[in-house]
Amino acid sequence: MTPKLAVSIDDIHQAAKRLLGHAVRTPLLEFEALNARVGKRVLVKFEGVQRTGSFKFRGAYNRLSALDLTDRAKGVIAWSSGNHAQGVAAAAKLLGMPATIVMPADAPAIKMNNTKGFGAKVVTYDRYTESREKIALALAKETGAVVVPSYNDPFIIAGQGTVGLEMVEQARAANAKIGAVLACCGGGGLSSGIATAIKAYHPDACVYSVEPAGFDSMARSLSSDQPQGNADNARSICDALQSPYPGEMTLAINKQLLAGGLAVSDEEVKEAMRFAFTDMKLVTEPGGAAALTAAYFGKVPDFDGDLVLVISGANVDPELFCQILSGA
Repeated sequence: MTPKLAVSIDDIHQAAKRLLGHAVRTPLLEFEALNARVGKRVLVKFEGVQRTGSFKFRGAYNRLSALDLTDRAKGVIAWSSGNHAQGVAAAAKLLGMPATIVMPADAPAIKMNNTKGFGAKVVTYDRYTESREKIALALAKETGAVVVPSYNDPFIIAGQGTVGLEMVEQARAANAKIGAVLACCGGGGLSSGIATAIKAYHPDACVYSVEPAGFDSMARSLSSDQPQGNADNARSICDALQSPYPGEMTLAINKQLLAGGLAVSDEEVKEAMRFAFTDMKLVTEPGGAAALTAAYFGKVPDFDGDLVLVISGANVDPELFCQILSGA
């Protein structure tokens, strides 16, 4: 018997109702240069124009707006390298709630500053020697604040799943036949949410997670009997996709719905970012370009139909972006 998953397509439709008028319905774009490079029709869901510059606002607002008034008064606490941080901070500000975010001290300055700009309190830590979860849970116990996970939560997953729901609707309007879908993956909230939406309407479509090499714990977990973590000494330019391990909920969904997991190197990501800027006129952050990178370098197994992928964020520090563009 197939186990019941944490999120259903009905949950995603409910999330879409909560987000209506608050989240941006981001565009699904097509580029001749990308089609030529991939050799297929490719549609790109660009979450760089979402509130806070990434898809994370969707899950954060869905989670926070579902809290009752008592919990809202206590405030929320989350941990994030930056995009979930901004999403939670922005959602909390809209809903009139206090927010505390535990962020790595080396998080991109643009993400740190934007999080503070939304009024959140930021607590920093060393991502290589300290546990963000332990710090956040200790603060939550001390203050009574509600913990808002970055991916292992049904409301978060359902909120991110609205990306997939919009993909389905927009691809239909573009007369596209979805054959394969690529989703950037850290802890799995986006990939599991998108997969839930896509497979509800296109059960034969192949959905793949895309992770940085060295942080491909979802891909390794999909092909293993036990969840796999990432090595402590792993490093990547993709700061947004450095979750230490997949979420229990997200892995269960992905094991049932994904066709597999793909991995991309930092050098490949940099080249794809340059292509996005020069040929697609889009700014992407490294982690946000992971799915595009997999398509650009032909890593997707053969499939029938059109390819749909998400650029999940555009929050890149100007200095780093200039270095990448120049090939430095």
